[in-house]
Amino acid sequence: MEFRGVDDWRQFFDECQRSAFHMEVRDSYAEPAESEALRRFLNNEPPAEYDKSDWLELIRSMVGRGVAVSRIRVVTVPHTGYQRWLLSVTGNNVEAGEDIRYVPRHSVDPAIVPSDDWWLFDENLVAFNLSDSAGKPAGAGITTDPGIVAYCREVKNLLWPFATPYRDYHADQVNARK
Repeated sequence: MEFRGVDDWRQFFDECQRSAFHMEVRDSYAEPAESEALRRFLNNEPPAEYDKSDWLELIRSMVGRGVAVSRIRVVTVPHTGYQRWLLSVTGNNVEAGEDIRYVPRHSVDPAIVPSDDWWLFDENLVAFNLSDSAGKPAGAGITTDPGIVAYCREVKNLLWPFATPYRDYHADQVNARK
């Protein structure tokens, strides 16, 4: 496995030709760029400016050149404050072309939910999201090991049938609060 720093991710997205799939299994993240927007959301304050235009432009660019960008978020219900906030801002990602789906953790066999987050690029390269002890991004562990790649493909294929598209999941959550 090869280590890449926090700033070395862009290359994988730029080189991707067919698909980029993200598996998310944590209920919260310590992403510094999100901290103020998250804090304001949790305190019921007016939304802070949360600029993810670079990410949205990257998604539009990838989708525009024929790359399918998707992710599954395995979430605990009831949602953590972070996941509630994330649900409130994910619509922009979907509008940009990212297919984001949700799997409630209690609805699937825990044995098929991985313990790590990762990206699967073109079904042949895995980039594990690394974080430090405080949960902040710390880089990526990159591998093309056939066994690890096959495992990640299998997890994706096992969880996809249980995954609800963002718009449907979000609507269900809004209706549940009424």
